[in-house]
Amino acid sequence: MAMSNTTGFTRRTPDIMTEELCAILSQKVSYEFKPLYDLVYANLHTRNAASGGDEMLRLRAYEKLQNLVHDGMVTKIAKKYRGKPAALLVVSARLEEWRIAAAKRTAALAAGEPVPTFA
Repeated sequence: MAMSNTTGFTRRTPDIMTEELCAILSQKVSYEFKPLYDLVYANLHTRNAASGGDEMLRLRAYEKLQNLVHDGMVTKIAKKYRGKPAALLVVSARLEEWRIAAAKRTAALAAGEPVPTFA
């Protein structure tokens, strides 16, 4: 009988990288990866959220972008990426809900109350 690993780390904070990708790709403009990454990096830097080294951020941005392409929210033609604004709006709304839930969870932890779980 296999035992499950319950000590693994799960990320409980909203995904800022995906938020930035959605915000930029919601515009009706096609981007190659390098200019897109430069915009994402600049936005993360202004939010003081650009940590982990440039190469690691680039890899995370590429992974998130490929996930959006795989899920059909971004189209890739040749080397250019173009977002589908309606689909990205849904993702942005879900990320905002997640951000609110994370804020409630943090407030509950600070007050010593039972912590609500994420659905």
